[in-house]
Amino acid sequence: MKRTQQESDQSFIAEAMPAFISEAREQLENIEQLLLQLEENPQDRDLLDALFRCAHTVKGSAGIFGLMQLVEFAHHVETLLDRMREGHIRLDPSLSTLLLQCNDQILHLVDIASNPSLESDEYIAERADLVCRLLAAVGNSQPVPASAGQETCVSGAAVPAGGRWHVSAEFGTECMRNGMDPLGIVRYLGTLGEVVAITCDRSSIPSLAELDPESCHLVVGVGLVTEATKEEIEGAFSFVKDDCRLRLIAPSASLEHFVTLLDEMPDHPQLGQLLVNIGAVTQAQLDAGLRQQSALRAGGDDAPRLGDVLQVSAGVAPEIVAAAVSKQQRQREAGPDDNRCIRVQADRLDVVINLLGELVIAGAGASLLARQTRHSGLTEASQHMSRLIEEIRNGTLQLRMVPIGETFSRFRRVVRDTASQLGKDVILEIEGADTELDKSVVEKIADPLMHLVRNGLDHGLETPEQRELAGKPRQGRLVLSARHESGSILIRIRDDGRGIDRSRVLKRAWERGLVDVDVTPSDADILKLIFAPGFSTAEQVTNLSGRGVGMDVVRKNIEALRGTVDVSSQLGHGTVIDIRLPLTLAIIDGFLVAVGSSKFVLPLEAVVEVIEGRDPNELLTMPDKRGGFCVPLRGELLPVVSLRQLYALQGEAPERVSIVVVRAGDRSYGIEVDMLLGQHQTVIKPLGRMFRTLRGISGSSILGNGEVALIFDVPSLGLLAAEPPRINTRGARETAFPGRSIHSSTEGQSS
Repeated sequence: MKRTQQESDQSFIAEAMPAFISEAREQLENIEQLLLQLEENPQDRDLLDALFRCAHTVKGSAGIFGLMQLVEFAHHVETLLDRMREGHIRLDPSLSTLLLQCNDQILHLVDIASNPSLESDEYIAERADLVCRLLAAVGNSQPVPASAGQETCVSGAAVPAGGRWHVSAEFGTECMRNGMDPLGIVRYLGTLGEVVAITCDRSSIPSLAELDPESCHLVVGVGLVTEATKEEIEGAFSFVKDDCRLRLIAPSASLEHFVTLLDEMPDHPQLGQLLVNIGAVTQAQLDAGLRQQSALRAGGDDAPRLGDVLQVSAGVAPEIVAAAVSKQQRQREAGPDDNRCIRVQADRLDVVINLLGELVIAGAGASLLARQTRHSGLTEASQHMSRLIEEIRNGTLQLRMVPIGETFSRFRRVVRDTASQLGKDVILEIEGADTELDKSVVEKIADPLMHLVRNGLDHGLETPEQRELAGKPRQGRLVLSARHESGSILIRIRDDGRGIDRSRVLKRAWERGLVDVDVTPSDADILKLIFAPGFSTAEQVTNLSGRGVGMDVVRKNIEALRGTVDVSSQLGHGTVIDIRLPLTLAIIDGFLVAVGSSKFVLPLEAVVEVIEGRDPNELLTMPDKRGGFCVPLRGELLPVVSLRQLYALQGEAPERVSIVVVRAGDRSYGIEVDMLLGQHQTVIKPLGRMFRTLRGISGSSILGNGEVALIFDVPSLGLLAAEPPRINTRGARETAFPGRSIHSSTEGQSS
């Protein structure tokens, strides 16, 4: 039985709705960021045009799916934005707030499209109030003087009658689907005057195999001699105003107008066609110029460039020719579009990553068998396969790497609204926005960052009056930065606020029994108390803080990502919170070591060098109860932690040990191991419940022979090594490891 047209339409809508919702949310995120950027640069016409296009895209897409509530509401927003583009309304803080609230309402309408139960009387009333405010903003608009920085254009009253206008119209692809006839509009122009030239740019028309007969690809240029005003010419396009990009050049327009139009026109490989498209020459003049150039070439003379010919034969201004040549050159340098994107569902990518992990493990097993057989051909083939697997791994993992700047940008709205709510003036600065991080890490770090940003706004930064009394600028600074550091990413949240009062923190810790009353911890330990469950120094409960919920969750969430969080603060000058995270949660390059029968993996990028041994007399300290000691390295003492004693590992100690020097942040320390097993591709597996609290360990991995190796959390292990060892105060030089000799040789390992 054939399906009816209605059933087919419903099936199409059901299949395409998820894609619409995803794209609409992206557009709405863009709208929010553009509005926040416009607040800083209200005269930026490019930002305003991009804002209008985003809103129009959402409205047009919603119309295809029959979401009329969204279409009607977005239409009011679009009308206001259009008035802003025309220069009749200027953006101010109150108008920006209104548009941000409208953007939130459109996002809610998008959510309703997937879940109608989200609609409520509260949202309906709020939507009605926003519509009234939008109508009032549009109805009360007054023209803004051109001197205010808006784009100037020649009004109809200022244009002398009877001149030649150049009309350029780029119709949208949805124009015909919306019931409009572009050719009918072009024919209507003939009723306003005499059409003396008409051109059509065919460069944007796709190939026949890719052509959709319902899509419009018409880009037309019309030379119109008329006594009509600019408003009357624009009126011919009133019904397709939302689906057409219209450009008008008045008879009295300067050369700058043609140059600007040339920059806005679609790229075209042919110089002559570019000049025809903007109305600088007619098609007949171009044909004559080409014939003249061809005749000169046939005569044996060096043929002049087409632009030079048209300057002489058609009177084209040299500035216009130069602009057209420059546009051509930019097009050649840009080459083909290499930044094309394809949407892939995240779960499909996760499946590929998981399979890649199994491939790495299987490849390691094959390499191990090849080495055991000692067959040269098999070993060579295995090595070649390992290289290919590594390349596949690097390429595949790169697919999940995304710039963290997109996550940072979301906090512009948070900072704006929260600061306004608290009566504070705060500017958000973003550094290192192009730093890339695994998408799964980015998604999971967003909530902890949100809490830390809001906490900094509430507790850290003062009101303008308080800052003025403290001798600071009235506007506070909150800086979000990111950078790569030792195989991990460092995210830093810095403010120039009041800082953390350690005495107040300690007093509250005494009151809550977190610290014994007669105990005064170090400054660093006092700062760590803010991450204790239920801890808060707020005097009263607000919408943002005061209940003691949040900072402990922040720490747990960061540690769940195999990361660390550190706080430093100077009273009266501000606070710095450092978050260190792994670049990826899937596969890393590791350095495999052994202690007894146990295998461990160090992230290769954290490894600085390897000390193959030292003379026993060079050891200056004795091991403490957990095996910590120090060794001299280039004139300084290097703290070292013994894995055998730290984790109470079984097995006989070897005659010869090695120390792997690693870096965690700005500190270096050593790890004593029995054997170095070399570089190893490491597939990260989560730890079981029993081992999740094991200090210094972040995950596990399966080796090629089926053994399990534990992966070190270098920063956490470094905290164990940084604790002061017991100094050997006896005069004699005692060996830190009786019965063992430590041989001296040093081998560099690139990080």
